[in-house]
Amino acid sequence: MAIIPILKYGEPLLLEKSVPVEKIDEEVRRLINDMVETMYAAEGIGLAAPQVGELKRVIVVDISSGEHPEELVVLINPELEAQEGSVVNEEGCLSFPDITLEIERPQWVKVRALSPEGEKVELEAEGLLACALFHEIDQLNGVLIINRASSLKRDLTVRKIRKKIKAGEW
Repeated sequence: MAIIPILKYGEPLLLEKSVPVEKIDEEVRRLINDMVETMYAAEGIGLAAPQVGELKRVIVVDISSGEHPEELVVLINPELEAQEGSVVNEEGCLSFPDITLEIERPQWVKVRALSPEGEKVELEAEGLLACALFHEIDQLNGVLIINRASSLKRDLTVRKIRKKIKAGEW
């Protein structure tokens, strides 16, 4: 396993739509293991393959941040089947270090995907897990948290990032 560099906002790849995984092989399993290790090392609760430079529809989520390994969710080719409710939370993203934005997400989601073993799975989630799943699936579709923020917050955040880039901090 290896820790993979996480792409930051500004990388064009983050805005592209990921392609479905056609075959779950050793390469995909290695990617999953590396993504899990990378997510935990970065102290995140979710990571999508595009964030580590792979345009594959793979996400890993663990809202316990590794405290309860049995809560790790690994999904291949996830698709949102249904969503209900609405909640607004301060949300961060590993591709936006040290930045949080108020984002509206569904309170409940139903997701269809494949497990790492290639089995069809359906997952219903609410609260933080629902928000994290929605966030990571957004990432697979090239939708970032900045795209979900109000136009004022988006503009302020872009200015903040530009200042960080000029200062060599991004």
